[in-house]
Amino acid sequence: MDHDPDVDLRQLRAFLAVADELHFGRAADRLHVAQPALSQQIRRTERALGVDLFVRTSRSVALTAAGRVLHGRARSLVEQARRDLDETVRVGRGEAGRLDLGFVVSALPLGPIERVQAFRARYPSVRVELTEGYSSTLLARIVRGELDLAVVRDADPDPAVRLLPFRTEAFLAAVPRDHRLAGRTAIRGTELVDDPFVFFPAAAGSLATERNLAPVTAGGRRPVVVQEATTWATVLHLVGAGLGVTVLPESAALAAPDTVALLPLRGSEHRSELSWAMRADDDREILRNFVDAD
Repeated sequence: MDHDPDVDLRQLRAFLAVADELHFGRAADRLHVAQPALSQQIRRTERALGVDLFVRTSRSVALTAAGRVLHGRARSLVEQARRDLDETVRVGRGEAGRLDLGFVVSALPLGPIERVQAFRARYPSVRVELTEGYSSTLLARIVRGELDLAVVRDADPDPAVRLLPFRTEAFLAAVPRDHRLAGRTAIRGTELVDDPFVFFPAAAGSLATERNLAPVTAGGRRPVVVQEATTWATVLHLVGAGLGVTVLPESAALAAPDTVALLPLRGSEHRSELSWAMRADDDREILRNFVDAD
């Protein structure tokens, strides 16, 4: 044969019906088509392949050697095509595929892992991969296409990224238990401006840095950061050890050890904002399904 056979799934299904029944009338009833139309379809398939698939007599229908080979292959071809098409539809509906999800560690107490579990239970054919990091690094990975979605905190705006805010929360001060202010019920952030600070490096993001320090810098002065750390848990342990003080979002304070005193900030309206982040041009259903999971 010097050409590729042009046979579609409808022709294969018609062939299988006749091959299974070995009777054109019963096969036509099974397919809900007229018998002459079925006979014409089988002849078109034979012409496309360049071989006879059936031996027909006035009393019987039998498979030829070529027909027996196709009978052994056609069902798996049809089933594979059905599976491939079904997967295509499920991916399009966001019910299958892979989702690379990033998150800031401070968001863990707010339930992103529980959301992953709920999503996996509802869409078991979607593989979810988790990555932690700073908001700034997560956003960069989203822009590069390395992540599909991320939970970020006080993220710097980027025209290539769409942010969907879902929660805001107040900031708290964290000081060592023996600090001069530890026994107060609340303080003003500006009362900490002369204390040494333990904080994140600048690479964590400019908006996150400014928003976090805003209650302290309200008087126009900035504190001196004497020690940097990469997680809030580490920051809080360093505060508890007496290296300095810090200001942090409420949910991040849940990791505070007993050596730290947490104080509400009086007179501060500054809030930390958590958002879902995704590429601005990414409107796949899988992302909406995850954001809407509960």
